[in-house]
Amino acid sequence: MNAHDTAPVPPPGCPAHGSNARVPLHGPEFAADPQAYYEYLRHYGAAAPVELAPGVEATLVTDYAAALQLLQDSGTFRKDARRWRAFNEGKVGPDSPVAPLLAYRPNCMFADGADHLRLRQAVTDSMARVDTRRLSRSTEQISGYLISQFAARGSADLLGDYAKQLPLFVFNELFGCPADIGDRVLFGISGMFDGVNADKAVEVLFQAVGELVALKRSKPGDDVTSWLMRHEAALSDEEMVHQLALLLGAGAEPLRNLIGNTLHRLLTHERYAREGGLIDEALDDTLWENPPMSNYAPHYPAADTELAGQHLQAGDLVLVSFAAANTGPALRASRQAGSNRAHLAWSAGPHACPSKEPARHITVTAIEHLLNELPDVELAVPEDSLTWRPGPFNRALATLPARFTPARTGRRTEPLSPVPGEEPETLAPARPAERGGMWSQFLNWLTR
Repeated sequence: MNAHDTAPVPPPGCPAHGSNARVPLHGPEFAADPQAYYEYLRHYGAAAPVELAPGVEATLVTDYAAALQLLQDSGTFRKDARRWRAFNEGKVGPDSPVAPLLAYRPNCMFADGADHLRLRQAVTDSMARVDTRRLSRSTEQISGYLISQFAARGSADLLGDYAKQLPLFVFNELFGCPADIGDRVLFGISGMFDGVNADKAVEVLFQAVGELVALKRSKPGDDVTSWLMRHEAALSDEEMVHQLALLLGAGAEPLRNLIGNTLHRLLTHERYAREGGLIDEALDDTLWENPPMSNYAPHYPAADTELAGQHLQAGDLVLVSFAAANTGPALRASRQAGSNRAHLAWSAGPHACPSKEPARHITVTAIEHLLNELPDVELAVPEDSLTWRPGPFNRALATLPARFTPARTGRRTEPLSPVPGEEPETLAPARPAERGGMWSQFLNWLTR
């Protein structure tokens, strides 16, 4: 047997098959079986040449140790996307499908050094003030509303009707959005990630967040927006808008996918149903094997360097594959030894997710409430007929059809805030909502 006989074979349908081309992380083939691609990529070593979209080249780190080195070495690898050489040279245009998640914005995710520390501390401190009881109450209230919209039908798309909407509603409440602003925030975030008139959606989102900042300057409340505004970092209005847009966008999409992927796991693995009470375990298993952000954490070498034997030029785009690192040989042994939280699904280093605990809490509460309200919910189609949305970054189902015994759900009318005597001022519409958007409909439902 010669070396050629044991060489790894690219997954079926992969354009790299039989060539030295970069391995594409876009298209239905990758979405259908990403683990086959990761297994193939590992033969390059700790990092591999990939294509994120037609003409968009990157290096993908698939090894756990190399990923940690990259994420923790903020001197060698920078986050400021203005260093991206291919973008600066015009090889990647602003109209590229991956540009919205990679192009520079003045927020803490794309900042380095002192700028990053200042912005990140403001975000971390403000999110840390979120009360767990309040978060539980608001998540249950919003969950009850969403379930009430489809419970009597006996069927639902648990992604589009539930997992997709719930995070946006929760963030609207946490950030203190009145009705008209909240409607446009929901429209903007949904349009950005669904790719429906994305440019208009971004414009609507930033205008709405700008109005929210102006509102909270004149009338602060007990919400994340006001806490961020009052932080000692003294953020400007522009900085406020960009941090809030980051929290909304970078929070809503992964959380939507985490809820959806965990529900998928619960509905397709019999042992969870058989043993019961395993939502936390299903969540951890999902973070290990099907993390909502599979490939991201863009970095750029500040100078020519090497990473795990791979030569990188200054300004090269380097990403971390959280999904590949989690399922690689190094972490497989760690997981078998019982270290259930050693995965990289929340990233690591100075840019690790600042909202890990709220995200876990929202996910568990949302799924627990759904299963309590609809205890016999089950998948309505064969598992192998489900499709996953294409794209290099997110791991997300297109739909999650389910069926259950039709039910009537009660309407909760208590305020979302759990603090006795606290005025729920952030929930009151600033004026009658002419458009009747989703957030307005929820607020009207609360007060009926």
